Amino acid sequence: MTERKNIKFKEITVKGSIYAIAAVLLGVNISYAEESALDSLKTSVQPSVLSETAVPEVSKWHIAADDPAVSAPKAPVEWVVINGGKFMMGTDDPGKSFKDAKPIREVAVKTFEMSKTAVTVEQYAECVNKGKCDAPHKAEFPEVERYCNYWQPGRRFHPVNCVSWYQANQYAKFMESRLPSEAEWEYAATSGGKDQKYPWGNEEPSCDKAVMYGKSGFFSASGWGCGKESTWPVCSKPAGNTAQGLCDMAGNVLQWVQDSYRDSYEGAPVDGSAFDEGGSPRVLRGGAFMYDGALNSRADHRSQNVAFSQTYINGIRLARSR
Repeated sequence: MTERKNIKFKEITVKGSIYAIAAVLLGVNISYAEESALDSLKTSVQPSVLSETAVPEVSKWHIAADDPAVSAPKAPVEWVVINGGKFMMGTDDPGKSFKDAKPIREVAVKTFEMSKTAVTVEQYAECVNKGKCDAPHKAEFPEVERYCNYWQPGRRFHPVNCVSWYQANQYAKFMESRLPSEAEWEYAATSGGKDQKYPWGNEEPSCDKAVMYGKSGFFSASGWGCGKESTWPVCSKPAGNTAQGLCDMAGNVLQWVQDSYRDSYEGAPVDGSAFDEGGSPRVLRGGAFMYDGALNSRADHRSQNVAFSQTYINGIRLARSR
């Protein structure tokens, strides 16, 4: 997908709403008003705390909250120190998809820590089983549900997805951490503020570096996830890591950050902190398993969605101050 697309909806019918929701789940950008209405439809059934009767196919390995011996994930969150510094945030790329990443400005980022990977299903499941997080969205339609990793067997180490910005914050609080600011995320995604487009440098993305759309023809799911039609386990593409060792900063799932979305950087903080005016929409960063890598995997590319969106491209990355 080389440019963002706008979709107009003349009316909402039962059949039409299904296609509209599918458009949102496919990551096609629509207007904020339309998106809010569609997300309301999509989330009409609110997620509930996980129960063994709800997901017997995965409950066998979910962490039991009442058993201290198995109260922690097999692969817990691993933290990477990102040394602070100054960098030029944004881009002067003339493309329409980068019009909200201007003007370029110097931003000073303090030393912080970031999770090495996007939050995994098993890591998030611990929070659900301890009653501190809501379970990810479970889609009503099997053709969509199969992309929500939490509800599928065999995806213990895949990134958790189908979570809202609010759920991302629930988990961050559970981990005594926070979501990264947009500035921290971009600084980390450029290997510490280097002048490069991608975590690994300026070489164009490919399936040896990122879990992305791997074949031509965007609307053919056969190319999603480099042909697997799903996300991959975290850190499956080490050739795409940052110099500090962060995995999947350019693919697999988008990652919520703290910031409220604005359509430019005018007046945005230059001290590395988040721009947060509350409400929606919120910013997501990084590429996704069903996105074209050349555009959407760039470190300076911005995505946005309403805060309660639970699409299967939404994931979580954690940060904490030093």
